[in-house]
Amino acid sequence: MVAEHAAPILVASNRGPVSYKRREDGSLAAGRGGGGLVSGLSAIGTGSGALWVCSALGDGDREAVRRTGGRLDPADTGGMSVRMLDIAPEVFTAAYNGIANSVLWFIHHLLYQTPLEPDFDADFRAQWAAYEAYNAAFADALAEEAAPGAVVLVQDYHLTLVPGLLRERRPDLRVGHFSHTPWAPPDYFRMLPDDVAGQVLRGVLGSDRAAFLTRRWAEAFAACCADVLGAEVVRQGDGADGALSVLFEGRTTRLGVHGLGADADFLRERAHRADVEERMAALREQIGPDRKTIVRVDRTELSKNIVRGLRAYRRLLEDRPQWRGKVVHIAFAYPSRQDLAVYRDYTAAVERVAQEINSAFGTEDWLPVVLHVKDDFARSLAAYRLADVALVNPIRDGMNLVAKEVPVVSDRGCALVLSREAGAFAELGEDAITVNPFDVEATARALHEALLMEPAERAERTKRLASAATALPPARWFLDQLRALEA
Repeated sequence: MVAEHAAPILVASNRGPVSYKRREDGSLAAGRGGGGLVSGLSAIGTGSGALWVCSALGDGDREAVRRTGGRLDPADTGGMSVRMLDIAPEVFTAAYNGIANSVLWFIHHLLYQTPLEPDFDADFRAQWAAYEAYNAAFADALAEEAAPGAVVLVQDYHLTLVPGLLRERRPDLRVGHFSHTPWAPPDYFRMLPDDVAGQVLRGVLGSDRAAFLTRRWAEAFAACCADVLGAEVVRQGDGADGALSVLFEGRTTRLGVHGLGADADFLRERAHRADVEERMAALREQIGPDRKTIVRVDRTELSKNIVRGLRAYRRLLEDRPQWRGKVVHIAFAYPSRQDLAVYRDYTAAVERVAQEINSAFGTEDWLPVVLHVKDDFARSLAAYRLADVALVNPIRDGMNLVAKEVPVVSDRGCALVLSREAGAFAELGEDAITVNPFDVEATARALHEALLMEPAERAERTKRLASAATALPPARWFLDQLRALEA
């Protein structure tokens, strides 16, 4: 059954553009989110009839669904039409934490300690059933809400099964899927049970077009389809930019690449507001006069490689004593997924290593590491502006927007030390100092090289980095996908 006010354009994602918290008096406070999807839907315009389908993430969201029937008040969403799904908490938790964040995220970021994990046992099968149910709930809602021939853009690893399920329910729709993570190479992807690996790939292949942040991840997906499913990978044109598609069971899924960029106008305006200036003053006081800064801003996500970054900084201070008292590492490590023990342990390790460095090298007037673990966007922007060196050394990243944001905001130009395993490396690698994220010694040498970079060269590199970083801002990134799917 199709809804009375069916939508011609739909977006589906785990997290929506708004979240709710219950106040003491029982009323609900709505907090609006940002990011590429919000910018993209805003670019379409509220008069387009577009609908965003998302999940309730907490008690406040669930209460909002109960009070509204799931159709959120446009006053809370910036005028966007949003349908929020209240999926049973136990199903959501098993799907989100048990599968999406503890299995698929680990597979695509190559994070498993394979002598010990994973164990695909009875508990996994129960969680996988929840993941199937979670995806089915989205597919049902999209099938109900979509107008005939509507365009549906499904987002990320939480919803890999939705395109295939939606294809069964509404074959008239044009469906796209976008992966915001890397995609694992076949040998690693095949750690998944054979039936599950096939199910994930078949799910994504239910889309008319599957898109990725870099060509590397698109090629990895195609290789998995060939290796696991025996699908045919079709290439048209020459070189790395040739059209790529997957032919499987009589259907063709086109593959695309859209390298999400930084929103330059927003960042530059936001970075010069009063709250950022206040935080810059506070950071300058912590840093002290005439000292260089190495800046990193990350969530304490396992793939971000914060501990090795700190160890590389320690090695810099050990091997290059001339930097002692002359440089400060501003490390913002904002807690992530603290409901999972492995993430809590990792956050504790970050704090422990930072403290060890400060204990070993700190003096009365010099704190080598300024570590903040409370999320503060204004403070992050202040650090971007102050950075002499930005350290972005993930083990593996779909893109990494920090690498793109720092050059856009930097006041004096910033040398970028960048992991070759970040998706952003494809666009920024020429003007960055490249590191192997596992090589602590080489990363320490790269930090030394970056600190010594002449101001003129640093400024020139920053200008080129900022240009590359803003080539596909969020609104255009979204609209390009929409147009490619409609073509």
